[in-house]
Amino acid sequence: MTSVSVASDAPAEIRPTLAVTAVPYDHPDARRLTQALRAEQFGLYGFADDPTTTPRTEFDPPRGLFLIAHVGEQAVGCGGVRLRGEHTAEIKRMYVSGDARGHGIGQRLLEHLERHAVSRGATRIMLETGRRNTAALALYHRTGYLPRPSYVVGRDPQVNRAMTKRLSVSAG
Repeated sequence: MTSVSVASDAPAEIRPTLAVTAVPYDHPDARRLTQALRAEQFGLYGFADDPTTTPRTEFDPPRGLFLIAHVGEQAVGCGGVRLRGEHTAEIKRMYVSGDARGHGIGQRLLEHLERHAVSRGATRIMLETGRRNTAALALYHRTGYLPRPSYVVGRDPQVNRAMTKRLSVSAG
């Protein structure tokens, strides 16, 4: 578990801390947060992937990892990574709840997921997000992700944005 201070106007002694922990993909917090992600995507696009169709084992260590971010006792974010090949990993199900956005939680989750991918030999990481998800696109651009052609068959380039980043030992 990693704890960091979350930006707040509150005095340091009463500021909640961010804890990032690994959980199974079918953990109740993971299910609640991935369903919140789905609802948000449905609101933006009129459709969304069902996170329950992803097998639980897709994120099982050592080839995968699913994380939950807590601020105090509240689960506020999630994200997963899974290996797609010997040197390629994929970020999936990244989400931070609305009230918790703007405090660096998404970036912290992304850093943990990238480090896990590097520790498993990945030198490249990929992800997809929607073109209307401006906060996610800004995070990924800010952290070095670049556009790439879609790697998922049948994705609509008018809706989806695929991105990639080269990883190095310094990311780990």
